[in-house]
Amino acid sequence: MVYLIKIKGDASFRKFYRKKNKNFSTILVFSNKEKNKNLVIYDAINKILNKNKILAPILLKENYKKNLIEIQDFGDKTIFNIITKKNIDKFTYYKKIIKVLIKIQSIQDRSIKNFQNKNYIIPKYSRKILLDEANLFCEWYVNKNLPKRLRVEFRKKFKKIIIKLSMGLKLKNDVFVHRDFHVSNLMLVNKKIGVIDSQDALIGNRAYDLASLIDDVRINTSLELKKKIYWHYIREQKKLSLNKFKNDFEILSMLRNLKIIGIFTRLALRDGKKSYLKLIPNAWKLVRIRINQNKSFKDLKDLLNENFKRELNEN
Repeated sequence: MVYLIKIKGDASFRKFYRKKNKNFSTILVFSNKEKNKNLVIYDAINKILNKNKILAPILLKENYKKNLIEIQDFGDKTIFNIITKKNIDKFTYYKKIIKVLIKIQSIQDRSIKNFQNKNYIIPKYSRKILLDEANLFCEWYVNKNLPKRLRVEFRKKFKKIIIKLSMGLKLKNDVFVHRDFHVSNLMLVNKKIGVIDSQDALIGNRAYDLASLIDDVRINTSLELKKKIYWHYIREQKKLSLNKFKNDFEILSMLRNLKIIGIFTRLALRDGKKSYLKLIPNAWKLVRIRINQNKSFKDLKDLLNENFKRELNEN
């Protein structure tokens, strides 16, 4: 007897079901919006990961016309669930994650045949994409929280600042970037770490996924642990310019967390997913942590202080 169990969704338009029979289970992924990205591209990226010996869900069946794919079931053990338990040595898990991240960043494949037998080429993480993402902060959070009379001036100044920050990035866009690399998207599968939610992967800056992992809005980690993870990554790398990497890590963390504040506001207002609002204070906290660490952020700090003083200065 086969039956379906609905699984908690994520921030995308997808719906997930566990398909179970007596001794086997798979995952059904449904998507009728952005279905090329959520079904075809998702599987293409997973193929690249698996080709490079990184554990990602394997496609079992596809029915694109009916808006679904059936993939391997990785179970329920996210790394988030494991490391948020009491008396767990978080750093031990983060060291394993860094090993996976470095492996991901060594991927040389830039294209693969998808299940529609077409060649999928991973796009570059262009400056335009980066700026469009950061601008979600203005489109959604600023529009909701700033009086109308202040918005035009804020947008003008904000745009100028984020362009300048993006121009200040020093590393090349030359590595595979998962783009949502954090502990909720990493699973423990037979003592190995599996990677999910990879459909947004691009070729970009090597500091991005580390910033995503360390400055993760979904989990509160101490400054001490953040530093330990950062320096462990640095030690495991070769020929890395410390100053350039630190600069890019801080800028990308800042732009990412401003983007997240915008996205989580959009999820609440547009999609009715109001549970994400409770994570916005965590994103502001991460902005506060980073904003004093790089002199490039002075203009941004002044602008946010002028318009979002409470959020920027909360303890």
